[in-house]
Amino acid sequence: MHWLYLGVAILFETIGTTALKASDGMTRALPALVVVLAYALSFWLLAIVLRVIPVGVAYAIWSGLGICFIALIGWFVFGQRLDAPALLGIGLIIAGIVVINIFSAKV
Repeated sequence: MHWLYLGVAILFETIGTTALKASDGMTRALPALVVVLAYALSFWLLAIVLRVIPVGVAYAIWSGLGICFIALIGWFVFGQRLDAPALLGIGLIIAGIVVINIFSAKV
């Protein structure tokens, strides 16, 4: 169940960060409200996950996948193109998450 909670926490973190961009510096009320609610839910779920998964592992997965999803949303929704070094870095983040999940005894 903790993996499901972590996945939903990542989803809410991604929603919150997308709304943060849409809030135009927290000047638009509805996106700003979404930011606060989504981050609150994300952190609450992450806190539940931390009862079972070590903080370093959970946070690496939470933040790493969040970065990857936000990069994709930035590309497709906001038209923010990534250059080769950015794509390489994101690839390395994904590789790190895979290594943690396959080889870590803590997962």
